[in-house]
Amino acid sequence: MKHGKKYTDAVKSYDRSVQYDTAEAMDICVKTGKAKFDETVEAHIKLGVDGRHADQQVRGAIILPNGTGKTVRILAICKEENMDAAKEAGADFVGADGAEDSDRGLDGFRRPHHNTRYDGSCRSSR
Repeated sequence: MKHGKKYTDAVKSYDRSVQYDTAEAMDICVKTGKAKFDETVEAHIKLGVDGRHADQQVRGAIILPNGTGKTVRILAICKEENMDAAKEAGADFVGADGAEDSDRGLDGFRRPHHNTRYDGSCRSSR
């Protein structure tokens, strides 16, 4: 099977018989990447565990360096005397009467915050 010039140049830049440590392997990936977009690196790691046993299951979570890319918008539903304080605290939208009945409603807001002084029955969704 024939390969292109970029592929053959990339293969020549490293030795397949050598096991590189993580930092060196990532440097090789960055140097050999020739695409005009952000390329993805896939890592397959043999852990030597049996996932059928509960005590050997591997689970984890990571925090992405740039988040998920979504912007968080904050809607504060409060009385008029608290509107300035909500704006200063960083709320994008501040409302009082009719906020729940508006045509847009609370759609598009992941965490609308209800001021408990506005209505004792309201709870924050945080």
